[in-house]
Amino acid sequence: MDGCGAGAAPDAAEYGDFGENLGDTLVHTARAVGGLKIPNLRSLGLGNALNLAGGGPVEKPVGSYGRLQETSQGGKDTVTGHWEMMGISVDERFPTYPDGFPADLIADFEKAIGRKVLGNKASSGTTVLKELGEEHLATGSPIVYTSADSVFQIACHEGIIPIEELYDICRKARELLQPPHGIQRVIARPFEGKTAQDFRRTERRKDFPITPPANVIDSLYTAGVFTAGVGVIPEVFGGRGFVYAERTQSNPEHHQATMRLASEHDSGFFFVNFEDFDMLYGHRNDPPGFAACLEQFDGFVGELMGVMKPTDLLLITADHGNDPTTPSTDHAREYAPLLLYSPSLEGGQDFRIRPTFADLGATVAAAFDVGEPILGRPLI
Repeated sequence: MDGCGAGAAPDAAEYGDFGENLGDTLVHTARAVGGLKIPNLRSLGLGNALNLAGGGPVEKPVGSYGRLQETSQGGKDTVTGHWEMMGISVDERFPTYPDGFPADLIADFEKAIGRKVLGNKASSGTTVLKELGEEHLATGSPIVYTSADSVFQIACHEGIIPIEELYDICRKARELLQPPHGIQRVIARPFEGKTAQDFRRTERRKDFPITPPANVIDSLYTAGVFTAGVGVIPEVFGGRGFVYAERTQSNPEHHQATMRLASEHDSGFFFVNFEDFDMLYGHRNDPPGFAACLEQFDGFVGELMGVMKPTDLLLITADHGNDPTTPSTDHAREYAPLLLYSPSLEGGQDFRIRPTFADLGATVAAAFDVGEPILGRPLI
């Protein structure tokens, strides 16, 4: 559940989260809308782990529950969170550029792509399109911007720079961005529209991350496990370790792919990122939209639980927070929620706070018996 944090982490202030920007994504969202209608997530124990408006703890949850604390120092972002889940500890901060990228780096990038660029500053995606989108239409110059995360984002109108050319531009940026500018992700941000009033980002975003170290997915792949990545997941891991990858673009599409995989395969590891919470509502400070997305996701969870076999295991968590009720539009350094369910396991165990996201990967490794985990301890 991308961006669905479960309370400010102890080190939140070190990542710029304090005062009114202290995140508690799920709790604050539930309170802001007067309560969440999420019966399936509550049945798994989410309301036992967190004080969520709209209902109290259930007496006999069918799942087990708790929270995970992130130990990696890389940041409060997608890559750091997902990598730690799979046993990768990021011990140093990825570089960020709140004042824009160095002039010599931008000059090298312009030389590599044969075009001048616009922007070169920290901004939100919607704001930068309103400010520079029309100039991009007139000049054909890509818009380069960043955020509080370690990202090099490139926005281009699909009618001006075709999508495959944008992807090629991003690949050139990825080749260029080496230490000391080892930026975590280059992100293609295609958009459409005719004026600043109607520009919108399209669904053909693509991420180009740095190559990850060895992790649990590699171990599964080597052991012959069918590994499937849905949504942005394969890109987060550089495509490595996945037998099957499907770049779905919305929560309903992610769910449809998950249900299809579950029906077609008796065994396998399916890693799915539901990013609408974060992308559509957290970054846009939209608590009602975030809440409606949670209630929609709750229905997806109910459908999946209805088809699970006794040997199936469901793990639900998040990679970071993105509290839509705070003034900030950035990610938040938060605990991640933890829900574990299998028809063959007794529910009701309170995991409290586990010391690392890597307990998830360790659990997956244990379930498939692929040897000792790189980091973390199994939950089962």
